[in-house]
Amino acid sequence: MARTISVEVVYRGIFQKTLAKNICRGIVLAARKEGKIGIAFGRYGDSPERNGIPAKNFAIVAPDEETLQLSMAQYEPAESDITIAVDDTLCKGVESWAWYGLQPINEKIREGGTLVVTSTLPAGEIVKFCHTKAHPYRLAVIPGIPSFSGLWVYKDDHTDVRILGALPKVCPDLVSLDAMLAAIKDEWKSDLKVTSARRSYEQTTTRTVGPGEGNPEVPYKFDLPGWTRMREGVTIEGMKLGEPIQFGGQVGGYRPQRNPYFKKYTTRTMRPVIDFDKCIKCTLCWLQCPDSCFDVMPDQTYDLNAEACCGCGVCEAVCPVDGCITMVNESAFTDNKSQWEMWKTNKDAYRQWVAEKIGCRPERSHGFRYKGQYEEQVASMGAASGGGQGGGE
Repeated sequence: MARTISVEVVYRGIFQKTLAKNICRGIVLAARKEGKIGIAFGRYGDSPERNGIPAKNFAIVAPDEETLQLSMAQYEPAESDITIAVDDTLCKGVESWAWYGLQPINEKIREGGTLVVTSTLPAGEIVKFCHTKAHPYRLAVIPGIPSFSGLWVYKDDHTDVRILGALPKVCPDLVSLDAMLAAIKDEWKSDLKVTSARRSYEQTTTRTVGPGEGNPEVPYKFDLPGWTRMREGVTIEGMKLGEPIQFGGQVGGYRPQRNPYFKKYTTRTMRPVIDFDKCIKCTLCWLQCPDSCFDVMPDQTYDLNAEACCGCGVCEAVCPVDGCITMVNESAFTDNKSQWEMWKTNKDAYRQWVAEKIGCRPERSHGFRYKGQYEEQVASMGAASGGGQGGGE
């Protein structure tokens, strides 16, 4: 190894913080086994991360101290050899606390670098989410359910060591498999986790993503004023009032104004699907939504503004009608279009759409609501990963 290798881990703030930290620390510990030098660090503390906001941890491995110091003199690496997305829905792009606009998950990947994703989806489906790049890169898929647990809760399902086990395969220059397994054994004191890492090395698949392949959408961004164009004095504009909604010949309801510079939907790993035929107009979803992401429609039902929804699931929890609101894996959607407009335009087609989304949604969990829930998922997780995810068995 004659150059610095940089790794970034993109994770959902708070929820996956420990997971990202373990991965970056494990990379550096393995590098030290081979006489290399490295550093692992995060970019945020708990406060700006918030629940589900995309955040990053980094690991930098270099052949010597001087080379490492040169790489550390940056806010974050300009390019990454490996980008790890610990939630496959992050492949749709991320908007973090530190910038305005949508950053593609593969934006930092250098030519020939690798995007590593934990997912039960095939590589071809994941590529559809990722924004196009002008140069080729590789996509590596570690088979298994993304590790997404509750607030500050670390779910020890071997996801961290499985990701570590895949890295020597996708980037042999980073560290050897023997060094990685030795570091895992020293750090976790578990032969079972060593076995999980080795199986992940064997099971991880890669494919090349060609130039222009993927989502052709141009990510949204904003022209910020900068300090040279700020107005005199200190002013904060108040939130403007909302306005009635017009659809066809109908005018009525209410759509509140929302922050135009933060869409919120990049925080989402699930989204609500609404069966308007079952809606009793009780107002609870509209009243209880912490982000005011429901619009009051002219017929007094409530439509989801998917750009404002962070996917918290409160609406599903408070809805008194069974099956009226159902949280569905974000990977099942390709846009943020109005569900209400789909329903109004063609109710039969919308009913079929709802049934398809709810009936074949991929497995996803917001966390563990009762003791033993994780154990119930082990069988399906093991089946998806060939036996390597559920505790390594």
